[in-house]
Amino acid sequence: MHAFEWSLVRVVPRVERGEFVNAGAIVYCHALDFLHAAVELDEDRLRALFPDSDLDLIRRHLAAVGDLCGGSGEMPGTVARSLGERFRWLTAPRSTIIQTSPIHTGLTDDPAAELERLLEVMVR
Repeated sequence: MHAFEWSLVRVVPRVERGEFVNAGAIVYCHALDFLHAAVELDEDRLRALFPDSDLDLIRRHLAAVGDLCGGSGEMPGTVARSLGERFRWLTAPRSTIIQTSPIHTGLTDDPAAELERLLEVMVR
């Protein structure tokens, strides 16, 4: 078993209200050299709660989470950053439309399965 860390990806259209919709998860396992994000935004749920949401903007920002995990995207120097640095950058507290939950930990032999489990339990 290996220690891993995870965080949920949240859409927070009106930061001042503190309300959010879980839209994905990020899983990091240093021992297995694993950093992946999966995003499944329920756009109907988001529109029901926040009808004025800019879905195109939100989709682009959510896609960037996966890009940064993989070392691509438009952020300079992303490829040179370690997986741990990318995870810490992605999960740093911020007051923007895309935020992450606090970091949680666990033990696993299969971080990809953990990512799928988190999507099923916390997002879908």
